[in-house]
Amino acid sequence: MLLLAIESSGLVASIALMTEDKLIGEYTTNFKKTHSQTLLPMMDEVVRMTGISLESVDAIVISGGPGSFTGLRIGAATAKGLGLALNKPLVNVPTVDALAYNLYGLEQVICPIMDARRQQVYTGLYTFEGDKFRVLCEEKAVGIGDIVQEINAMGKPVVFLGDGVPVHRAYIEENIQVECHFAPPHLNAQRAGALAALGKIYFEEGRLETADEHVPEYLRLSQAERELMERRKREAQERQKGEAQEEVLCGSGQ
Repeated sequence: MLLLAIESSGLVASIALMTEDKLIGEYTTNFKKTHSQTLLPMMDEVVRMTGISLESVDAIVISGGPGSFTGLRIGAATAKGLGLALNKPLVNVPTVDALAYNLYGLEQVICPIMDARRQQVYTGLYTFEGDKFRVLCEEKAVGIGDIVQEINAMGKPVVFLGDGVPVHRAYIEENIQVECHFAPPHLNAQRAGALAALGKIYFEEGRLETADEHVPEYLRLSQAERELMERRKREAQERQKGEAQEEVLCGSGQ
């Protein structure tokens, strides 16, 4: 088995090649460059350094969201283009699942938090029972207060990781009521190696899709879509107000 993993859901851009039992190449960057600038050159470099042809890949593992709308679209376009060109299936792995998989084997509750702005996070709750990865709560977009309250109710030690940690750490430390830890920098961000490792499990379980079928999971509307809805709501309210005033005028005229 040979898997190509593509991670572009946030600031991190990461590419990995993994065989049945070995991570043979990984290229990860975490700085402000658009993924359209980085992903393909990084992929070319990994292929060049390993000497492995993309034609020999069995499947393409894609970080399927949630996350940055732009990043997810670039990653999806890259994976879909390769899938179509090479006639390879895709393995769609939820971003927060793969992020939690960074902390393989941890018995505490694992809580990835990706900053979704407006005091919200993309998150989920996970743990390991031996070497078995367990999803306690599937990916969702919620307020940081909501997920902290949910963890408090569970009453179990927790480890947080993700780009939402520096944004919300002060709130967490002030409001968490269970034993709490934060992942170190080398395990805190998305990595294509962890994505590939979890993708391998999903591949073996037959959780495949075609390039045509793949759609990123955003979990909520984009800012542009929210602004459009708000504008339409205001316009509808103004129309209703105008119609009400018209009725009053017509009534007084009678």
